[in-house]
Amino acid sequence: MPLKKRIFDLVVCLLAAAAWIPVLVACALANWLGAGRPVFYVSERRVFGSRSIPVLKFRTMVRNADRIVNRETIPIAGTRFLNLPPDSPLYTPVGRVLERYHLTELPQLVHVLMGQMTLVGNRPLPEKLIARLGEKYRRAEDRFLVKAGMTGPVQLVGRDNISDEARLTLEVDYCRACNGSYSPLLDFAIIFYTVLMALRLRDCFTVEEVRRLMRRFGGYPVAGVTDLPGAVVRGDSLRH
Repeated sequence: MPLKKRIFDLVVCLLAAAAWIPVLVACALANWLGAGRPVFYVSERRVFGSRSIPVLKFRTMVRNADRIVNRETIPIAGTRFLNLPPDSPLYTPVGRVLERYHLTELPQLVHVLMGQMTLVGNRPLPEKLIARLGEKYRRAEDRFLVKAGMTGPVQLVGRDNISDEARLTLEVDYCRACNGSYSPLLDFAIIFYTVLMALRLRDCFTVEEVRRLMRRFGGYPVAGVTDLPGAVVRGDSLRH
């Protein structure tokens, strides 16, 4: 990972500490009072290359969710990419709010400060899902050429509004942008728009809009969805 990207992570985390630390504490208290213990949920996820770590997040589901549905082995269907629908009864009331405002992964700032993850990158995934993706898409492993992040280009589109092929293409293109000619402006732009979307001040992007963003700030020519077989971009239909 480029040294400039690591420096960007540390600078942003430290400068924004006065904002994210109180929010983190408030979310933890709300989760404890509204849903009880445990406040956090830990699962083994691949974050970079072949490295997996226990990844921290807020618990957003009922305590026995793992016994009701094993999220590591459920089939990859359509555009779900392992995601449960937002109206699933497995979510607690507090968890549903955390998910809505993109606060679920806030504890992963600990991983960013430790250098295990980065602020902007592709989301960490369980090994069983990676194996399933690898059976169908030859470039699935390339999404781990950059450390996993808390947000990324896919989150600007909306994880439930993009096909698996188009998602993987954006993820691989982001890794190319980082390893080719990294510009902190790209990560800053993705974080900026992620915050606007979390505050409901900006609608979701289309795939092509995200691609233009990477071309503008990434310093690398984004190739497009033809890199992955059968990729389908649905254009404006991707908006919420």
